[in-house]
Amino acid sequence: MPLALLALAVGAFGIGTTEFVMMGLLPDVADDLGVSVPGAGHLVSAYALGVVVGAPLLAAGTARLSRRTVLIGLMALFVAGNALSVLAPGYDWLLAARFLSGLPHGAFFGVGAVVATTLVAPERKARSVSLMFLGLTVANVVGVPVATLMGQHLGWRATFLGVSAIGLAAIAALAALVPHDRVTAAATGLRGELAALRSLPVWLALSTTVAGFGALFAAYSYITPMLTDAAGYADASVTLLLALFGVGATAGNLLGGRLADRSMRGTLFGGLTALAAVLLLFPVLMRAEWSAAAAVTLLGLAAFVTGSPLQLMVMEKAAAGPSLASSANQAAFNLANAGGAWIGGLALASGSGPTSPALAGAALAVLGLGVAGAAYAVDRRREVVRVGRVVAAHVPDEPAMSHH
Repeated sequence: MPLALLALAVGAFGIGTTEFVMMGLLPDVADDLGVSVPGAGHLVSAYALGVVVGAPLLAAGTARLSRRTVLIGLMALFVAGNALSVLAPGYDWLLAARFLSGLPHGAFFGVGAVVATTLVAPERKARSVSLMFLGLTVANVVGVPVATLMGQHLGWRATFLGVSAIGLAAIAALAALVPHDRVTAAATGLRGELAALRSLPVWLALSTTVAGFGALFAAYSYITPMLTDAAGYADASVTLLLALFGVGATAGNLLGGRLADRSMRGTLFGGLTALAAVLLLFPVLMRAEWSAAAAVTLLGLAAFVTGSPLQLMVMEKAAAGPSLASSANQAAFNLANAGGAWIGGLALASGSGPTSPALAGAALAVLGLGVAGAAYAVDRRREVVRVGRVVAAHVPDEPAMSHH
């Protein structure tokens, strides 16, 4: 695998760290800026809003630029957002800085995934995407806990200073390791990228991402009350159990990349089926501490097996203009985060018990299977029609029979 994938993984590590570290720093930020913890929670939402807004806009706006230049520019914007977080004099400034930090997130992963697949042979595409996403999953295992500890001991601003340094390291790595690409070869232009988004299979693929990862976030958003109220863990143990989720996610990401290079469709359907099964078993697995720990690990594993095939599925359906669709898929991941958490919250509020969000997640995983099936069915029908037209165009008309 080329070293350029390491540069992409370093950028992904920085982005993953800054995205998730705010959850652990909310009390510290709230105390320092004189706002409530729920008020500080809007800083998480501001980042997610930045991702959803920035992913399509920045991918579309840079469609005619060299992808290497785009990646370096996006990481520079990421550093600027985190540096402004360090210097923010008050809550409103920090809110704006978090929105700015989120803007390059989706476009970086979207364009980065396209670049990753161009660096390797066709039979290793999924593995290349999974190695870039490895930075994101490792951030959950290593980056977020370390950055949270740094923020708790040195102040929350030190965390964002550290993340800015990771961003600068990523810029240096991208400049040194990602090969130069010619602008003409790199871009189909905005019109080509937008044309690819008019395809029904692309929207079905994006909807599969929303449903599939919505299934994960419906359960994961409420994993703490499940572990404490259902499995009987003490609050202090939750951090270690979340690290197990990160380990499962990292293993699932690598496994999904390898399996998807053999069968992308099989890996996607198998992963979503496994995710639905794990979530359905949550009410049983959360009855004992050892099985609850296994459930958290399996949740990360099953969910992230689908990460690479979902990204490649979108890029495959938008082959004529993959950068915008690939970036839109990152916006879909964040919509899944917000929508899944909302649906899981409705299940929890219904009084059906602490594990009810997992059952809501299982229903979303089944929905994802249905939408993915529809995407492939539409593709298959279009292919049959296309082949029929080609055959008809090449079959000569039968000569008229003479009648006596």
